[in-house]
Amino acid sequence: MNDRIVERREFLRRLTATAAVLATGVPAGSALAGAGGGAVSSPRRIDVHHHFVPPLFEQTARERNLLNPALNGLSVGRSMDEMDRNGVASAVLSIPSPGTWYGNVELAQRIARDANECAARLVSDHKGRFGMFATLTLPDLDSSLAEMAYAFDQLNADGIHMWTNYGDFWLGDPRLSPLLQELNRRKAVVYTHTTTPSCCGHLLPEAPVPMIEYGTDTTRAIASLVLSGATSRYPDIRWIFSHAGGTMPFLLERFVFQAGVQAKTPEGAQKIPNGVLYELKRLYFDTAQSANPYAMGPLTRLVSNSQICFGTDFPYRAIAENVSGLAACGLFSARDLEQVERTNACRLLPRLA
Repeated sequence: MNDRIVERREFLRRLTATAAVLATGVPAGSALAGAGGGAVSSPRRIDVHHHFVPPLFEQTARERNLLNPALNGLSVGRSMDEMDRNGVASAVLSIPSPGTWYGNVELAQRIARDANECAARLVSDHKGRFGMFATLTLPDLDSSLAEMAYAFDQLNADGIHMWTNYGDFWLGDPRLSPLLQELNRRKAVVYTHTTTPSCCGHLLPEAPVPMIEYGTDTTRAIASLVLSGATSRYPDIRWIFSHAGGTMPFLLERFVFQAGVQAKTPEGAQKIPNGVLYELKRLYFDTAQSANPYAMGPLTRLVSNSQICFGTDFPYRAIAENVSGLAACGLFSARDLEQVERTNACRLLPRLA
């Protein structure tokens, strides 16, 4: 019996050590591991889903009682402390909901410009620690095209941030075609974040909107792009979808069936000439609020590890939860984790490499 106890203790010790290596990239108890949850001295992860709160965004949302309490007290110092504690070398900044749009083009322009210039300053002031996904003024198209050009040409943005919907239309809508054409010309990275469409804000009082609707609207946005033919027409846009693609991996059979129905007509066949699976497998997905085997399992069966990027949704979720969740999934080897947590983002966003 004593031998069995010793063997069990040794097994648990090794299991804990392995988990520590996967979570931090360094052995537990080593000088690099950090004591008491302190900073990891050789951070390597790249967080593609990391929020920040620029001044005019905060002021405007707070005045309208739309600032999520999780954003109170958020600062660059708090972000960097969390990054350092969890082995995150760089985080790509994007603004959270409610974004820039309050029905007024001029106000949206001021919020977007303030947010993009604030992000660019953080990138410049903290070399290597931050990237930026520039925000736009959609649904106003003309000012969005102008802000995109400014963000890329003057601020050296790493990519563009778009929402999954703009009230009553989604990303594959023809109204966005001029923007998608320009993004395709620039071979841009477009990071998408879910938000609530006009139809679906108060459907189930017991379930807060982010609980169900966010994953559902991510799926709507993907369906809009793929089934409209936008992903085929604009093949050089690199799309990153939040939250492991929402419910899309689970609904894959329905995507394939609908694409098959469309393909029976000449017009439908032209929209997705390579098939729906081809288009879905080219998309990128982050791990935010999905760092568990129930979400990662279906996603990893659909796309290769090369299409998955580490994302945390900070400050809505602690970075540590994402790190430990991915390590505990049982789906990724140490080499796989390196690809997901760093290599894929380096390929998409070379400045952070």
